[in-house]
Amino acid sequence: MTDTAVYAAGGVVWRVVDEKLRVLLIHRTKYRDVTLPKGKVDPGEMLAETAAREIFEETGIRVALGVPVGVSRYRLPSKRQKIVHYWAAEATDAAIRASAFVPNREIAALEWVTPKKAMSRLSYPVDVEILENFLRMVDEGVLRTFPLIVLRHAKALGREEWDGKDAARPLSPRGRKQANSIVGPLLAFGARKLISSPATRCVKTVAPLSAATGRKVEKSALISQDAWEEGASDARTVVGERVRARKPTVLCSHGPVLPEILTEIALATGTLRGSYLGSASALEPAAFSVVHLSVDNPGSGIVAIETHTPKV
Repeated sequence: MTDTAVYAAGGVVWRVVDEKLRVLLIHRTKYRDVTLPKGKVDPGEMLAETAAREIFEETGIRVALGVPVGVSRYRLPSKRQKIVHYWAAEATDAAIRASAFVPNREIAALEWVTPKKAMSRLSYPVDVEILENFLRMVDEGVLRTFPLIVLRHAKALGREEWDGKDAARPLSPRGRKQANSIVGPLLAFGARKLISSPATRCVKTVAPLSAATGRKVEKSALISQDAWEEGASDARTVVGERVRARKPTVLCSHGPVLPEILTEIALATGTLRGSYLGSASALEPAAFSVVHLSVDNPGSGIVAIETHTPKV
């Protein structure tokens, strides 16, 4: 992978009609091909944000991203490598009804087809590979998922720069930029429920997301650093409630508390613990790990984990 690579993102958009799975193909006007919705990363965007935006721009359908279903790599005529990240994304009935798609200079038509038909219609082998990855998820019965998003607070003022209580330490100017930059990608995963440590630096990290969604931030001392240092933190209770609720949730906490939160998600879902939990919890400020769990059977284990780090 080189710095000259072109990055893009998209999705396998799916729905169930009369108990039958359908996936969405786009017929592109200019290229006269059939492909999956995708597009290039805009400056400052994170990949998940690109995927949700491009799906909406090309199809008119607003989606929340599900599990990642692979990365395709191929050479452009310019010899630069193009790297495209894909997610599964359910198109709800409401989102389809709200779509204002009309054929245009870029997209000639949209087509909902069976996976088998999609395999034969797609113009490019790299798209077929992504669809095969997606169908493995279908075969494993883990298509419908919900995310628990474990977020480390954005960059705060250093302890040496702050005279007050540690819990009241505010975000630095860079931290405020980071908090704004993660709104798009968190929305891309359908984040709705917002739970935060009461510390100012955590609450302020999710404040822009709260404003964007119109959802209040629920403060929980059970995932605070103060409680963790006193041996009184209780991530198990918080995680247990969220796994049972099966709703997209952001849990914003502190570096030292994140391993406990990830471990409790693994325990609550019957997942074997391993080194992947360490890397998923070793987050930089304002980075987050998305833990995808099965809606139908959350106790069947973690379906996928992915980590995102802001560019700010």
